[in-house]
Amino acid sequence: MFALLSVSNKEGLLPLAQGLVRLGYQILSTGGTFEALSKAHVPVIAVAEHTQSPEILHGRVKTLHPKIHGGLLGRVEREDDCAEMLAHGISPIALLAVNLYPFVETVARGAPPEEIVEQIDVGGPTMIRAAAKNAQNVIVLTSPSDYSRVLCELEENQGKLSSATRAYLQRKAFEHTAAYDAAIAQWMQKRAEEDFPETLALSFERAQPLRYGENPHQRAAFYRSKTQPAGPSLAFSRVLQGKELSYNNFLDLDAALSVVLEFPQTPAAVIVKHNTPCGVALGNTLEEAFGRAKAADEVSAFGGIVALNREVDVACAQGLCSLFLEAVIAPAYSKEALALLSAKKNLRLLEAGAALEPPRMFPLAQVDYRSISGGLLAMDRDIAGGEANWEVVTRRAPTAEEMAALKFSWSVCKHVKSNAIVYANAFQTLAIGGGQTSRVDSARLAAEKGGEKLKGCAVASDAFFPFRDGVDVLARAGAGCVVQPGGSLRDSEVIAAADEHNLAMVFTGIRHFRH
Repeated sequence: MFALLSVSNKEGLLPLAQGLVRLGYQILSTGGTFEALSKAHVPVIAVAEHTQSPEILHGRVKTLHPKIHGGLLGRVEREDDCAEMLAHGISPIALLAVNLYPFVETVARGAPPEEIVEQIDVGGPTMIRAAAKNAQNVIVLTSPSDYSRVLCELEENQGKLSSATRAYLQRKAFEHTAAYDAAIAQWMQKRAEEDFPETLALSFERAQPLRYGENPHQRAAFYRSKTQPAGPSLAFSRVLQGKELSYNNFLDLDAALSVVLEFPQTPAAVIVKHNTPCGVALGNTLEEAFGRAKAADEVSAFGGIVALNREVDVACAQGLCSLFLEAVIAPAYSKEALALLSAKKNLRLLEAGAALEPPRMFPLAQVDYRSISGGLLAMDRDIAGGEANWEVVTRRAPTAEEMAALKFSWSVCKHVKSNAIVYANAFQTLAIGGGQTSRVDSARLAAEKGGEKLKGCAVASDAFFPFRDGVDVLARAGAGCVVQPGGSLRDSEVIAAADEHNLAMVFTGIRHFRH
């Protein structure tokens, strides 16, 4: 009874091989696995000896042989298969343990293309697929995490494995090769600079099941990309404390992280509620930035999600402790800050790492994906927003202070659900309106929330004003300047309204819808 072991990841290899020998298996192996087993004095037969065919082409061809694939694919319950195998001197292989060349790891460390290509495994996936196809006869192991489980079951059941375990290993084997092929396709698409290829190859692994989705009656799970992005990423952040993250926590943390990435050069704080920013602010310190973000809308901030772009110190931690919050994500936390925050045991703390700090901050990813029933939408992430093409269209131009406020409000605006209206000064949002079916309603609702503090503020609108009524609302609220894309058939009426109210208005030529 043969077992073939050929693994790049040697974790758990020796206990597996030793256990199989105790169970009466003869071990076949190749290359580095053969050397590791021989060095550990585990009885092992080289595949080349078994097949009577040497490894060729510098090891590119080792296991592509009828004695290997016949042994994996032969159906021992069928007399004709057994007769044919006997005629060709093929022995059944009852167990296969293979994990593949480290292609993903080689890409991640920035290896040159010729080295990466050599890490495209051919024999490994072929053996895995053959063994998985014949799972009723072959035990196929692709992960060291399954070794001890399988050994225990074999030892407890006189060398037999249940059909349920075989089916689990079969499914896992095909998932393994599918993810491997997807990683190769992704790398090749990236080299060809294809963000929207004809066939989209994505590979994700389940990081954790979730208690439920947006609501308790919905099932959910969190999947992490098989390859870590170069920039800041919620999926690869480290959870330091707190309750298990929920589906809604993930959504809100990602939204908060996306906003705080807009402000790499200044301490910034973002508070998100229901996937929409309710307070965004800058400060000379992180403590000041958080205090301003909280003050922007204290009612909505309660129970919010916070993103910060500097290491959290004691002063900022004290501010965080002053408010009930669901979760905080930051580059790091001082020991003293962690000690203070640990008193709030249910508060989820996430550490995003140094990539969140300047000067390394940059957009999370270049492509966004969203699911629809039966399909997937892909688009460039919205990273536009520079002022190079801004055009003053009113008689009065913004002052330098107003221009700073316009830039800040415009950066926040693209993260608010359409129709989005953001009232702000140069360092703090004052009122945010979004998710309404008419722009004038967003402007009016936010103005009611902002009240007297809106006098002289800047306003950003994610899309053009279709009528002058929106501008009239902004003016009555006390706004002094407006930034918007322009492009309406009634732009002239809207500009005239701004002039009537002595508002400075800037057109950007760029729209920031967020559905």
